[in-house]
Formats: sequence, structure tokens, C-alpha cells
Amino acid sequence: MKKRSIAKVTLCCGAALAIVATTKAPVVTSATLCGEKGLAGISITLDKYCATEEETQVVGASEMPESNVVSQSAINETSQFDNIGISIANNYVNIRKKASEESKVIGKLYKGAAATILGTDGQWIKIESGSCTGYVSQDFLATGLRAEELADEYGKKVATVTATTLKVREKADTEATCLTMVPNGETYEVVKETDEWVKIKVEDEEIRGFVSKEYVDVDMEFEKAISIKEEKEKLRREAEERRAAEEAARAAEEAARAAEEAARAEEEARNAATNNSSTSSSSSSSSSSSNSSSSSSSKSSSSSKSSTSSKSPSSSSSSSSGSSDSGTVKGSGTGSEVASYALQFVGNPYVWGGSSLTGGADCSGFVMSVYAHFGVSLPHSSSSQASYGTSVSLSSAQPGDLVFYGNGGINHVGIYIGGGRIVHAKGRAYGITTDAVGYSSKRIVCVKRILK
Repeated sequence: MKKRSIAKVTLCCGAALAIVATTKAPVVTSATLCGEKGLAGISITLDKYCATEEETQVVGASEMPESNVVSQSAINETSQFDNIGISIANNYVNIRKKASEESKVIGKLYKGAAATILGTDGQWIKIESGSCTGYVSQDFLATGLRAEELADEYGKKVATVTATTLKVREKADTEATCLTMVPNGETYEVVKETDEWVKIKVEDEEIRGFVSKEYVDVDMEFEKAISIKEEKEKLRREAEERRAAEEAARAAEEAARAAEEAARAEEEARNAATNNSSTSSSSSSSSSSSNSSSSSSSKSSSSSKSSTSSKSPSSSSSSSSGSSDSGTVKGSGTGSEVASYALQFVGNPYVWGGSSLTGGADCSGFVMSVYAHFGVSLPHSSSSQASYGTSVSLSSAQPGDLVFYGNGGINHVGIYIGGGRIVHAKGRAYGITTDAVGYSSKRIVCVKRILK
């Protein structure tokens, strides 16, 4: 009886082993893990954890090398940038009409610019950015977690106002001083973000202040692709603006030269009239002297002494006759030369707080550095610069004059270049550019002449 029980147990164990040996374990493939992640960057990241069906070998978890063990969290890891691509080309990557290097180039995605991913076609990724929809090589596009890492480097965090009017405060406190007010729908660059407050830059007013997070939407903003047609138009427009600015500067310089010549001619005419008057007076004096030549020698001596004694006050009067215009700053060059020099930097970037004519400057930093080239020292503040120079009317403005703007206070400045235009560091989106003198809705507070 006991032997039969042992035999049954043996048979049952054998059957179980046979079943296990003939049963095929499920295979984990790259398709299983990556089937819904067919984006450049994501698929590359996950490929190292995946094996093809032909290469897969079934082993127990305890036998698998540690580097090949994939945690469920790693498999499920996703990013908010899964459908966003950022260009990592050295300069730009071509956007082509079809997924082929032979296909027509319809646009450019410059380094750091972003695009929405629509799909993939082999080594090509279909994107949409700006007005362009086409294909780029996956080698030049970062997506997913890699794109997320690059977001802070290439993206700009912005806050869009949702309230009707929002106060910008000096500190993150509802009792803090209100620096300015911003309208609904306007977007500003974020400097700092906390749980309840957002610090923003109001570029036109050179202000950094805090707004309540409750009344803004914070997003990440990137540069977009530019089509070939748009780029050609942009280059043409920039060339025209430079040409117009140069012509305005030349016209202003010619007008200033003509005004100087007219002033010189007027001065020469005035001097000639003075000389004629002096000659007539001298002739009359000579005649009178001739008629009195018979006077005694004692009287002549007395006259000589009187003449000698009168020299001292005459000399004193001459030395105190000079005067200076306290409103004019000392420096070399003319206003026209200032305007021509400033125009050389059109197209360079705007940098808040900057003063580099090539690397980037804000409005007052641009003015400060341009005038520094002519030996004039101005402060790095538009409101402070307005206290320098001589006030003139806008209608009599000449190249080189400073035009100050603001509503309730001065917060922007530009250099007049003639022809009703200014050159200025306008803002981050525009850089150093030229505009009509009345380009802004802000009031023109005053016009100052720094150099005559």
C-alpha cells in the first residue's frame, strides 16, 4: 500500500515537470514596451531595455543581470514633451516637404526652436511649427525627456494676464508699492515663480515686479520655424529698414549742415555790419581828433594818464564776458554723427539691464553706450538721462536728440535720427531697431539735445 502511494506521487511530479517543460513563457519584446512610443529620443532611450523577439531568452528574474532588469516605473516614464520636439542642430535643420533628403526644403527650424510632432516615417519626424508642416531628420530633434531637459535653456517662461487690469508690485505682498499696471491679454517674461506670486519683466518700462499667480496663466514659449518665403521677406524688410534709416540719417545730416551754413552766413553778415559801424565811428573820431590837435601839451599828458588808468576796468570787463549753457553736456562730435553711429547696431539684441552695443542692451543702456563713444557720460536710467541736455520741441528735433516716453513717468528713450524716426532698443522681441517717433501709445514726455 505504501509503495503504491509513493509511485503515485512520483508519477504526478513527473507529469507536472513535463507540463512545465513543454509550456512556452510569454516573450517581452521592444514592440510590447515601445509600441506607442515611436518618437525620436523616447524610442532610443527605451531600446536599451528592450530585446527583439528573436534575441529574447526566458530567464528567471533572479538570473537576469541587474543592468537588464526594467522596473515598471521606467517603462511607464513619460514626459509632457512627448509630442514636442526641440531643434538641436548647430544652426538650423531643414524642414522638407516629404520624408526624403531629395525633397524640397520648405522651411527652417533654428537651434532651440520647437515644433509639435505629428508622426514618424522611418528616420523622419513629421512636425508642425509656425506656418510650416513637413519632415525633419530625427537626428536633429530632441523629444520627450531630452526635450524637457533643454526647455529651460531654449524656452522662455511667460505669464499672460487674465484679469482686466493687474497691479505689478515691488514685492510679493498685496500691501507692497504698485510699480505699474498691466492690461488683460498681455504676455510678459517670467523672472521668478513661487506658489502664489510670479515676478515678471515689463520691458518697455524697464520694470521687474510681482503679480499674483491667481490672475495669470504661466506657459513655456519657444521660437518657431520660419518658412523660406517668410525668411526672404524678413531679410528684405530688414534691408529696407536699414536703407530707410541710413537715408533719413543722411537727409538729417544734410539739413543740419545747411542749418549750420545758414547760421554761419548770418553770423558773417552780422560781423560785417558791426565792422562797417566801427569803421564809420573810427572816421568820425579821427576827424574830431584832428580838429582838436592844437590843444596844449599839458592837456595831452592829462589825457594820456586818463587813458592809462581806464585800461584796468576794460580788461576786467573782457575777462568776465564769457558764458556757458549749463544744459549742454561736454563731448566731441555732432548729433548727426551720434545718429549715424547708433544706426550701425540695428539688428543687435535687446537685453534687459545690458549696455553692450553688440551683445545686447536695454533702451537706456543703448543710449548710454552710444554717447559714451563721443565722450559723454550718461546714467543707465531713462528717467535720469532726461535730466541731462537742453530741452527742445519735437518739431525742432535734430539727429542725436533724445526722445523720452512714458505715461505718468519716463520709462523709455530713443535717439532721434531725422525724418520723424528714432533708433532704440525696443524690447526682447525686436532688439535694436528703428521706428517712427510716434510708434508707441505712450506719451512723448520731452526731447533733449545732448550735443549741439
